[in-house]
Amino acid sequence: MNAQVAVAVLIGLVASIDDLARRRVANWIPLAALAAGLLFNTMVSGWRGAVSSLLGAAAGFAVFLVFYALGGLGGGDVKLMAGFGALVGIDHLLAAALWVAGCGALLACGALAGQWLWNHSFGRRGRPSPSLQAIPYAPAIAVGVWISLLAA
Repeated sequence: MNAQVAVAVLIGLVASIDDLARRRVANWIPLAALAAGLLFNTMVSGWRGAVSSLLGAAAGFAVFLVFYALGGLGGGDVKLMAGFGALVGIDHLLAAALWVAGCGALLACGALAGQWLWNHSFGRRGRPSPSLQAIPYAPAIAVGVWISLLAA
């Protein structure tokens, strides 16, 4: 496991725990990913690595900003993807974003299945259904990025 994967695992775990516990991603987490990505890619590839990191951050932010504007993601998720964009660089951002989308789709299907099971078992006993207004998306982002790094 190289340093890039180790940083992605650490940041992904911290972001996922924070999002699951508080339904938020603290600002320092994507900032740490951004700094680590910029440092790593600059050390590996010099100024081209720095440019790749900055473009990856900008592209990750821009792509997920669309979903934020549509109400599908929170601001912390957008910033987290920008941070991971800096870590994976512009060359691997598309693969990471596609893996994140696939993981997010599986997460949403699991949440809907859980809601359905709850409603058809406990819901009949008068227990209110847990709300699905917001699904923590940081775990999907983390797992998608991990898969993209391991597949590269």
